[in-house]
Amino acid sequence: MDYLPIFLNVKAQLCLVVGGGEVAKRKVGVLLEAGALVRVVAPEIDHALAKLPNVTAIESRFDAQHLMGVTLIIAATNDRIVNKLVSELARERNIPVNVVDDPELCSFIMPAILDRSPLMVAFSSGGASPVLTRIMRGKLETIIPQNYSRLAAFAERFRELVKTRVTNPAKRRIFWENTLDGVVAEKVLTGDEVSAERMLQQMLADEDNIQRGEVYLVGAGPGDPDLLTFRALRLMQKADVVVYDNLVSQPIVDMTRRDAQRIFVGKKRADHTLRQEEINELLVRLAKEGKRVLRLKGGDPFIFGRGGEEIETLAAEGIPFQVVPGITAASGVASYAGIPLTHRDYAQSCMFVTGHLKDGTMNLDWDALARPKQTVVVYMGLHGLDTLCTELVNHGMPDSTPIAIIQQGTTQNQRVVTGTLATLPGLAAIEKPQAPTLIIIGGVVKLREKLQWFHPHNS
Repeated sequence: MDYLPIFLNVKAQLCLVVGGGEVAKRKVGVLLEAGALVRVVAPEIDHALAKLPNVTAIESRFDAQHLMGVTLIIAATNDRIVNKLVSELARERNIPVNVVDDPELCSFIMPAILDRSPLMVAFSSGGASPVLTRIMRGKLETIIPQNYSRLAAFAERFRELVKTRVTNPAKRRIFWENTLDGVVAEKVLTGDEVSAERMLQQMLADEDNIQRGEVYLVGAGPGDPDLLTFRALRLMQKADVVVYDNLVSQPIVDMTRRDAQRIFVGKKRADHTLRQEEINELLVRLAKEGKRVLRLKGGDPFIFGRGGEEIETLAAEGIPFQVVPGITAASGVASYAGIPLTHRDYAQSCMFVTGHLKDGTMNLDWDALARPKQTVVVYMGLHGLDTLCTELVNHGMPDSTPIAIIQQGTTQNQRVVTGTLATLPGLAAIEKPQAPTLIIIGGVVKLREKLQWFHPHNS
């Protein structure tokens, strides 16, 4: 983060704009909307600009004396020497300064603004691409209607009442989330504030139901944040506590609510932060404390994610829960690697297996896996690769069968090593792929040569 995003109160504060042209006029307009008093200094000042209320126009070359008493400065001239002087003098006096279209001379950046007062949204690229920030603002203009200002004002009107009636901060946050993302908000947005107020009062009267613990079992997909579902994103922003495992990529963890408590319970080979039974107990305890718990799991929670074990415990303890499916690694990773799991010429079925069983062995149904015309996808099989290839050949699968290992699929660190049952163990010893990995076995792996170029994460 190159800049600290803040909202500055300049009401009744004197701000300086150096420059008298069209750009300066726009900046003065923004400052006046924020309630500032504006001093404009330039050898020539647009007549309409000089006549604006709360504007003091001084037709003069810029001088240090013009900085007296100002809270904030914007330099909007077409002379970089003047702009640089303004910047240097402002920094010497610790006055925030913005030089239009010159980030190097700025101590703060003027963002693109979406105004739904009292709701305000500001966008900035740190000066890297003002056009991109304006495009982003345009996109949000279509998503956040103008009448959201009415909703923000409604919340402001009842803020003190709710604070008095709901004294627990965690309960109060949940109350507002239920209010502003439910029927009350719909009533306000359609102009029926009388009904909205009545509903809000009813919610306050039923305070015991404001906060009830719940667990969200959410599949985070194979790694790329773009593969999250809309529902997953919504719950990620609601949760008070995030319990996540080793297969959840950091960019996805960073998308959870910033002030939520984060608890890592990841498992690596022979290195378990918490045993599964302890994780189950943790979810129950947090929910019984009245918290909304996000159990964030890589891939899909019901495909080798032990989600079934966790909801068994939750159900037995009477804990409400939701399950949000995610794109499982087999589907997402294979797609990004350019390997279709089925194909009429190569595979009419697909089998998912885990290469690491509960007792640490690889005791699989080898006869079923070695059948022709099918794709086999092996989760957590990297450390048993030698055994996997040997046993498949011993049970009738040709040693020329194509096989691929995909490292950290769908992420920027994706790497694919391909070979055959005979050659891949040796190649893996040389390439040393790093977990998490997925192994795909079958004729469909041949298609990677044709299809791998269709996705930028392929290597």
